[in-house]
Amino acid sequence: MAACCCMAFLTSACSGEPKPSPTAQSAPVKTLVVALVPDEDAATVIQDNQGLKSYLEITLDVPVELVVSTDYSTLIEAATRNKSNLTYFGPLSYVIARSRATFLEPFAVRLKDGASTYKAVLIGNREQGIDSFDAVRGQTVALGDPASTGSRLFPQLRLAEAGLQPNVDYQPVFLGTHDAVAKAVERGTAAAGGLSQVIYEKLVEQGTINPDKLVVLGTSSAIPQYPWTMGSGLNEELRQAIKQSFYNLKDPALLQPLRADGFVPAQDSDYDSIRHAARVLELSLPELVTKS
Repeated sequence: MAACCCMAFLTSACSGEPKPSPTAQSAPVKTLVVALVPDEDAATVIQDNQGLKSYLEITLDVPVELVVSTDYSTLIEAATRNKSNLTYFGPLSYVIARSRATFLEPFAVRLKDGASTYKAVLIGNREQGIDSFDAVRGQTVALGDPASTGSRLFPQLRLAEAGLQPNVDYQPVFLGTHDAVAKAVERGTAAAGGLSQVIYEKLVEQGTINPDKLVVLGTSSAIPQYPWTMGSGLNEELRQAIKQSFYNLKDPALLQPLRADGFVPAQDSDYDSIRHAARVLELSLPELVTKS
């Protein structure tokens, strides 16, 4: 199912159609297309969001289609062309998309343990003796997608704070997803790597990776949570219903796979720290995504 959705998503996202105006007439929605950030493998992302899918179908009385793109670039391209109704972005991918399509409205972020932020973690391969930031010098560092916040932007920011610059003090390699980063460091194909702390802890809890083979080198500063956004093709009644559906979601059984205690409102200015981090690292937002 995930593969089929992904192919349809890629076809529509890369069609080359002009971007819609945010003032375009809103047509009735027959199926709510929900695009999810590919920060883990597609099957895992789809499975984790099945409960949310069913909940939205019941509360909104409209069919919901979950879609996972092959990479962040495709996710951004589809959202900025209004090919998805709701899009779940990483913070950096949202900032990139918003710079291209100001009609994208962030409306909700997950709340966990009273906070609407998370952190990235830097890990090293224990057997290779990567037990400090100094030990990273001259090594290969695994990162996720170039447009990822927790597995690219903030890990590189933390390395910069430790005096390490990419392509000078270490060699960055991009592996696409957070779990791919963790596995590469565990196997030793990369000496160190950066990923979301939440995903790292999930992989350890599931037994997907062995923490005895890894060393936690440090964590990043607080990062604003992944935003849920809406495109411009929804009428006001449905927009408000979607928002309330998220804010009213309290069922622990549905929230647990999302690693959330609930959802709270979000706004664009919440992501100014992401824009600042990109400037500090001298990253050009347009260059972080591939052109279709």
